[in-house]
Amino acid sequence: MLLKKWDDLPDCMKNNEVKKYYDILSKKKGQLVLKRLFDICLSLILIIILSPIILIISIWIKLDSKGPVFYRQERITQYGKVFRIFKFRTMVVDADKIGSLVTTSNDSRITKVGNKIRKCRLDEIPQLFNILTGDMSFVGTRPEVKKYVDQYTDEMYATLLLPAGVTSLASIEFKDEDEIISQYTDENHTTDEVYINKVLPNKMKYNLEALTSFYFIKDLSVMINTVVKV
Repeated sequence: MLLKKWDDLPDCMKNNEVKKYYDILSKKKGQLVLKRLFDICLSLILIIILSPIILIISIWIKLDSKGPVFYRQERITQYGKVFRIFKFRTMVVDADKIGSLVTTSNDSRITKVGNKIRKCRLDEIPQLFNILTGDMSFVGTRPEVKKYVDQYTDEMYATLLLPAGVTSLASIEFKDEDEIISQYTDENHTTDEVYINKVLPNKMKYNLEALTSFYFIKDLSVMINTVVKV
């Protein structure tokens, strides 16, 4: 998980705002290696341990509604790389074509099984495969779709210096994101407008702060807090 050389970064990331964070992370090579080794070992162990649960949920989803077990949406991770995220499907087929790319509370596109497993965050379990392959990490900025990444400020691109994560301080603070979005959409704003103009900037404050204070031990703390609070 060592950083690329500055000159090898995508052009959109080579700006003065990102450079500040790049210089901080470049001094923590050992921490980055430890983070990656931890991701590989723990994701492999959890995949083996949770395989019966993965099988049970897969069957449950197939019995509940038509469509695939997994939801594979294109997201953006480290250095702007496009990858396909693994999640258990919790919505009707082609939900992203009949509504916003983010969900709101009481979203009619969510299936019966989807509503149950989303409450317990069980739909995130398949992202263990994304972690194992290196497209994601246990802790890091949640991966966004390209539509929202295109709205990033110069400073926000710094979050792409590291792989996207399953959880983060922002994820904990915004665990009820769908309800927050619903509050604003009730005021005649579209879901996308609310997310881009109000939610995303606030989440990024946490994500950028996490880069400046990055240490492997803090990742462990975030993981524990996620289990306790989310």
